Amino acid sequence: MSGDSDCTRASPSAGSASDTELLPARPKYVCALSPELVTKAREELQEKPEWRLRDVQALRDMVCKDYPYLGTCLDDAFLLRFLRARKFDYDRALQLLVNYHTCRRSWPEVFNNLKPSAIKPVLESGFVTVLPRLDPEGRHVVCIRPDRWTPSNYPITENIRAIYLTLEKLIQSEETQVNGIVILADYKGVSLSKASHFGPFVAKKVIGILQDGFPIRIKAVNIINEPRIFKGIFAIIKPFLKEKIANRFFLHGCDLNSLHQNIPPVILPEEYGGTAGKLDISAWNELLLASEEDFLHDFSQLLLPCDSSPHDTLVSGDADEKQCDDSLRGMKPQLYYCY
Repeated sequence: MSGDSDCTRASPSAGSASDTELLPARPKYVCALSPELVTKAREELQEKPEWRLRDVQALRDMVCKDYPYLGTCLDDAFLLRFLRARKFDYDRALQLLVNYHTCRRSWPEVFNNLKPSAIKPVLESGFVTVLPRLDPEGRHVVCIRPDRWTPSNYPITENIRAIYLTLEKLIQSEETQVNGIVILADYKGVSLSKASHFGPFVAKKVIGILQDGFPIRIKAVNIINEPRIFKGIFAIIKPFLKEKIANRFFLHGCDLNSLHQNIPPVILPEEYGGTAGKLDISAWNELLLASEEDFLHDFSQLLLPCDSSPHDTLVSGDADEKQCDDSLRGMKPQLYYCY
């Protein structure tokens, strides 16, 4: 992600020719997809290579017309993420882009000072990592292990920050934009006290980001070793899930054979009955931490312009937060019942 976020660059009438010439040229997009993925993108995402740049320009024009103070990057490669995530539907891609910024600006506990070094303790704990090998569909597998989190060490928002940065790193790849990702969540050892940190407010925020506020395709969520308490957790999450996403949840319990029907053993670590050796978190941690400067550069372009208020372009989430606060009152009795 790079480039200027100023809409004047996309609008020839925004200033004089001499003013425009002072702006650096926007990086030229070069497609990195293999011929096979170009075909897949055409069939599944309605992406036509011959129209690709026209579609990007159309989305750029819509941003500049409808959200001139959004403060977003307007580079081809960046906007393509949103088009691909919404199958090149201009209106839906625009809404996703706006939601992306809404999420970032409405949850400062997660998005302020967001950089790999700031979440190093979470990475070192092994709470979230990415398996080294892709699945047969060319998808990365994001492994989340809540039992690695000790609530007394840092708040749950630090875990969310780590997951978000992981997704940001993954989505830089055009292959991931087309193929999507798979999530493997191991709920072994998750207690009632730990589950209570994931209340309706946090659940709605996280689901809102993953479903409607981030340009990534989540193709499957595999839950393994879920305790009885997970019934309560899923009861909290499910009302916020769209039917398509809810149908992509697979609860395997302790049945590794069931897990292996969705994720082949050849790419899984020994901990999950696989043949890929012990789970090694060091490679992904090193890759993410080495991306510090890239993230600082990229995120610096997503700041809200000083002459604009978030309410000029973004919808307030106060009503949703109140609804979640009301729901929170009934959460613990439900969890105790399931436990």
